Amino acid sequence: MAVEAIAVDIDGTITNEKRQICISAIESLRKAEKKGIPTIIVTGNVVNYAYATEVLIGCSGGIVCENGGVVFKEGENNNAVEALVERDFVTSAEKHLKKNLGEKFDKHASHDNIYRLTETVFYKTIARQEIEDALKDFEYLDELEIYDSGFALHITDKRVNKGTSLKYLCERNGINMENVMAIGDSQNDEEFLKEAGYKIAVANAEDRLKEISTYTCEKMFGDGVAEAIEKFAL
Repeated sequence: MAVEAIAVDIDGTITNEKRQICISAIESLRKAEKKGIPTIIVTGNVVNYAYATEVLIGCSGGIVCENGGVVFKEGENNNAVEALVERDFVTSAEKHLKKNLGEKFDKHASHDNIYRLTETVFYKTIARQEIEDALKDFEYLDELEIYDSGFALHITDKRVNKGTSLKYLCERNGINMENVMAIGDSQNDEEFLKEAGYKIAVANAEDRLKEISTYTCEKMFGDGVAEAIEKFAL
């Protein structure tokens, strides 16, 4: 079974704990691209951040961002960013949280929320439990998912996730999910690893991700990404 595409998370996967991109990951991803294996960036980040990452590394497979809420690939959809879910439940949740958290909402809300089309994000300066408590009596709570990316807390719509949107992008491009190598490190990567034939957890990944993976890297962060690409794709 040959690797047809690589799907990789950003924070904690191709970057280190300081969010600095690992040179080893860049080099290995470029080698794969040169061999004709496209890389898809799959992240909880906003589309402009993900697109910059894709361009600077030299990836060609497109991007899945906002934990599956948004996809983009140059040359497709008239080169427009595509939101895969309406923001109705998340917008209602924001209003509910602003009411219940008061000043804490603005204090802990991510500065990049102004760019987000489908989700809202908090820095980990606020406890997840405090957000969950503030949402306890929210009318549409069952429609939401809260992800801890290791770097932030994401409130998303359950109708999409990294896995559903990666599959959508791959199917649109004729890529068999069984031949996709997915690499991640945290809770919000579980869905897209489950969709892929090659499920890879870097050494610094959460235990749950390692449990569902077909291979756990010996190395951490971008060095683990390079290890997996050399082992399975190159």
